[in-house]
Amino acid sequence: MRLTGFSDYTLRTLIYLGLHGDGLATIDEIATAYDISRNHLMKVVHHLARQNIITTVRGKGGGMMLARPAGDINVGAVVRETEKDSHIVECFDPAHAGCCKIEAACILRGALFKAREAFYGVLDGYMLADLIAPQAALADILGLVPAQQG
Repeated sequence: MRLTGFSDYTLRTLIYLGLHGDGLATIDEIATAYDISRNHLMKVVHHLARQNIITTVRGKGGGMMLARPAGDINVGAVVRETEKDSHIVECFDPAHAGCCKIEAACILRGALFKAREAFYGVLDGYMLADLIAPQAALADILGLVPAQQG
């Protein structure tokens, strides 16, 4: 499987915010830390706020932070939400039902379904807190002071 750029940026944003702690971080800080597009991050932040995974504060001195502890944010659930419109193969998309001539007798579809579920099953075993466990190393790479775990 391959994650979309949106999912990748979503996970990177959550890692950054998990390392950042209780203070507010800005889109510009995250974009600079990862050397990624500010415009793409704006879409990611909007999505995360709508999902109540992060809290945003507008205006001067504003920014964002995790809406709940990193230990309560399941990586599998986040990726499922960001990849919900991404289908491994065309026949997984309900809009393309019946598009494949062999669909009625296809074993590949079932195998790919099981593979996708196994992929998400592994991600379900991880919380954001697990991803930020090497805090000192990650913080150093991203130019942050590691947050104190509570």
